[in-house]
Amino acid sequence: MIYKIGSVGEFMAWTKQVIRDPTVAAGVPKHWFDSEETALQSNTAGVSAEAMVKLLSPGNLAVLQIINREKLESMRRLAELSGRKESNLSRTLKKFEKAGIIKFAAGPGRMRVPLLVASRVRLEIDLTGPASAVTVT
Repeated sequence: MIYKIGSVGEFMAWTKQVIRDPTVAAGVPKHWFDSEETALQSNTAGVSAEAMVKLLSPGNLAVLQIINREKLESMRRLAELSGRKESNLSRTLKKFEKAGIIKFAAGPGRMRVPLLVASRVRLEIDLTGPASAVTVT
C-alpha cells in the first residue's frame, strides 16, 4: 500500500487545496498517517480518511441501522427498506466491507446478505503530538 505521512494540519491544508484545484490530488496517495507506526498498525489502511468521512454520511448510516435492526434475506430487501437502488447500494456495501464494517454471508440461492460486524468507528487525534489512529470495532 502506498501512503503519505503527515500531520492533521498538513492533511487539512492539502484537502483545502484539492477543493480549490482537484488536479493537485493527482499522484498523491489517498492514505495519510501521522507516522509509519500508525500506518502499520492501522486496520483501516485500505480506506483513506477522506473516503471514511464520505462513507459515513447520514444516508449510509441509515443503511447500517437497517442492517443492524432487520433480519435481511437479500440485498433486494435492503434496497426496498432503504429506498435506494440495488446497484448504488451494492457499491456502498462493498466500501463498508473494505472498511471492515460489514461482511457478506450466503443467503438463499446465490444471494449475499450483509451483516454488521462493527458498531463503532473511532477517530483519535492527539492535538499535542503525532499520535492519532482510526479504529473500527
